[in-house]
Amino acid sequence: MKQVLDEHREILGQLVRYALTGGLASFVNFGVYWALGAGGMDPNLAWTAGFLAAVAVGYVIHSRWSFQGHGRRDNLARTGGRFFVVALISFAINQLWVGILVRYFGLPLWAPLPLVLGVTPLIVFSLNRRWVFA
Repeated sequence: MKQVLDEHREILGQLVRYALTGGLASFVNFGVYWALGAGGMDPNLAWTAGFLAAVAVGYVIHSRWSFQGHGRRDNLARTGGRFFVVALISFAINQLWVGILVRYFGLPLWAPLPLVLGVTPLIVFSLNRRWVFA
């Protein structure tokens, strides 16, 4: 029983650190997206620029803090490559939200943010924990 509780505490700690780090990376992503989108750039291209900035910030902090003490860090190419694959999955999901809500339905630039903040992070946390930083 103690082992199960310890594992749940570990996962909860990782989830809290992940959320804080993800918040920072999201702030970078949204800032770039908003600045470029409001400046007239295509919304999907603006999201791409924001995504690339957020991936750089996210990898460094997630690998050193969010998932510290979890898994191995002995192969940067493996971990970094997997992180980028998961980031691309995240990117595709978020591009879907932007494409459907902003481009297709003509909603404002902020419309995809609830889905970007509420749905995508849960999927990405699971992939990062179970595959990238395992």
